[in-house]
This record gives sequence, structure tokens and C-alpha cells, in this order.
Amino acid sequence: MRSKSFDGMACSIAGVLEAIGDRWAVLILRDLSLGLRRYEDLRRSTGVTNATLSDRLKHLEDNELIERQRYQVNPERYEYVLTRKGRDTILLLQALAQVGDKWAVSGNAGPPLEFVNRKTGNAVKLAMVDKETGQRIRTEDLSPQEGPGADELVRWRLTHFRKEHARKI
Repeated sequence: MRSKSFDGMACSIAGVLEAIGDRWAVLILRDLSLGLRRYEDLRRSTGVTNATLSDRLKHLEDNELIERQRYQVNPERYEYVLTRKGRDTILLLQALAQVGDKWAVSGNAGPPLEFVNRKTGNAVKLAMVDKETGQRIRTEDLSPQEGPGADELVRWRLTHFRKEHARKI
């Protein structure tokens, strides 16, 4: 499925990418978040081959993003559901949808799928907020800094960020 593993890399982004696997897995997670549960429904929605779908479902299950639940005994059949860890990926899916809508990747007819607050019916969007104050933060006001799990490679990246940022000031 992948040519190089990100396993052991001190990077939260790489860790999530490793757990998800690839673009087909992202579409499977999308469909599971929309309530599709059965193999044939997932295959129809994504258009992926049986071999690829089986492989991605196994990968997502091995990484505890989904679990199989038997819904029929004879013949034995399973459906797939997001785990708590898998439901966390909905933030990622929402972010991808929001960027895709902004870029109009589906054409000029508008977003193919909209997300709304179930209680109010109002459209929702992801935003970055200050963890303490709740105030919205613009991307240009973000500044990465070393975390407790940083290694030498993280520190090297931050050095380059600081140099580039100093050049723009």
C-alpha cells in the first residue's frame, strides 16, 4: 500500500497519515462518517476495486480506526463502524472538505456536501482558536514551537521556520 513507513517519526501528522494509510482510506472514512457501513455500499460509493477496499478496511481495522460488527450469521457478513479514534478523523475530513470547497475542486456549482449544526441548521466550519481564550486565530498568526516530544529533526525544521519568518519581517 505504501512505499515507506512513517512509523517512529516524531510527527503527529505523519502518525495520523500512517494510521489512515492513503487516499482510498480517507474516502472510506468519509463514507463511514456519513453512515455507510456495508462493504458493497463502500465499494459503490468509492468505486474502488474489491482488493483495494479489502486491504484498506483491514489497514483501518489494524490501526483501530474502524471495527467490524457481524450483522448476519449464515452466511457470515460484517459491517464497519468508526471507533472513537476513527471518529476523531471527522475533523480531518471536515478540514479537507472546507479546503476543497474554497478551491472549488468540484466545480462552480458549489459544495457537493454541506455541514450544518443539527440543532440550529446553521452552516459550520472549522477554525483555529486560542486554546485559553477561545478567540479565533488567523493562519498568519500561527507560530510553531517545540513540544515535549520534539526530536532533533523537529528542532531543525523549527530553525528553518524561524529563519524564513525573520526574512519576511
